[in-house]
Amino acid sequence: MFPQLLRFADVGFLLLRLMVGAVFISSGFSDLRHPDERSKNLGTSKNFTIFIGVAEVAGSLGIIFGVFTQLAAIGLILVMLGAIQKKISAWHTGFWGDKNSGWHYDLMFVVMNLAILFTDGGRYVLLR
Repeated sequence: MFPQLLRFADVGFLLLRLMVGAVFISSGFSDLRHPDERSKNLGTSKNFTIFIGVAEVAGSLGIIFGVFTQLAAIGLILVMLGAIQKKISAWHTGFWGDKNSGWHYDLMFVVMNLAILFTDGGRYVLLR
């Protein structure tokens, strides 16, 4: 319907990468700043919480700056699939959950990272 907007696709992918990166870097820093508290909330060990925090920060930096963007997207997809598995299996949370705590949010980030993976993040990347 609006083919002239296709010329802005790479800008759209850059904005998508920045948003995904901002969410994951915030979450990762939270894991790294307060690993004891976060591990209790997540029901994981402190070391695993630190590992997840490092993975989220590293993945978000790769996504934001466009450095090995596809590998970063795969890593973040794995983190989110782990979160979905935890919510479904351990916490018995439904798709919508209670008070917006369902796994629909996590699934949106899986799909966003799939778009980044399939497009290699668009044209505005530093290193492929």
